Amino acid sequence: MFGAETSLPNDSTVGARWINSKCMLCTPKMTLMHLDLNLLAALDALLEEGSVAGAAERLHVTAPAMSRSLGRLRRTTGDQILVRTGRTMTPTPYALAVRGQVHDLLGQVQGVLAPNRALDLATLDRTFTLCWHDALVAVAGPALLAAVRAQAPKVRLRFLAESSVDTPELRRGEVDLAADANPPSAPEIRADRVAESGHVVVVRRGHPLTRGGTPTAARYAEADHITVSRRGRLTNILDDELARLDLTRRVVATAPTERAAFEFVRDTDLVVTTPESTARPALAELGLVALPLPLDLPPAAVHLSWHQRYDTDPAHSWLRDLARTALSAAMAPPGAAARS
Repeated sequence: MFGAETSLPNDSTVGARWINSKCMLCTPKMTLMHLDLNLLAALDALLEEGSVAGAAERLHVTAPAMSRSLGRLRRTTGDQILVRTGRTMTPTPYALAVRGQVHDLLGQVQGVLAPNRALDLATLDRTFTLCWHDALVAVAGPALLAAVRAQAPKVRLRFLAESSVDTPELRRGEVDLAADANPPSAPEIRADRVAESGHVVVVRRGHPLTRGGTPTAARYAEADHITVSRRGRLTNILDDELARLDLTRRVVATAPTERAAFEFVRDTDLVVTTPESTARPALAELGLVALPLPLDLPPAAVHLSWHQRYDTDPAHSWLRDLARTALSAAMAPPGAAARS
């Protein structure tokens, strides 16, 4: 948060003209000399959170204080900013129009008042929170941690389990990096598609599908299946692909993680379909077998996501680069590194 009032020296007319020309909040009644930069931060939070309570939590202020800031913003701009529609708040057309401009201006002001210093990894003392799919933590987490410890020994990583519901941790700054199959939908969340992997059918040794050559789609559909779903979903894209072939499968159980699903598969005739790269460690450890998937399924993608507030943060950028490398290497097909 900024100080209550921020002004420029009287001879800073060039800077004043520049910010006044850029900032739609600077009305005839509110020149740069009287602009409270806290309002800019409050407006940015209100537009991203879509609620007074959410914006207050993000900026670590009370809800009444944020409500007063919203009132000041309404008086300053002559616009309601957020209007109630049922149980939610909806941004006005004006608010939507200035949303990107407000965030860019706030970033520029923060860059001027708190310029980035050179990144010294040897002394960097920081904790990063990562919310990754459990399979990605298993295959790429060790390599990422090793790289972090080698370059920045004072940095700590907190790997969190994925929630069973969509949560706004990235937006609220509670999570630094997320990694999963789905790209984000919120405009303020950045994402890179960093890796992808084909799918395989994982079964125990001696499973009926391991006999009689490569399994057909019909034989695959006849088996009993277990799915991996943190929300307990019994169907997924596989069922859509089977339906195109006039086939259906029987899902007898769901598991919250791939590791749990592999434990079910190890001693039964159940089958589980997973990305090849994340199944790879369990094949030798649990004595499982990977068979080709007899369906034309798109590869499983991995998206690395973060909030745009970290775009120019040198330490965060450094961590993103290490995470991209670790995930790409872990998801690469067997032998890809040797061939490159």
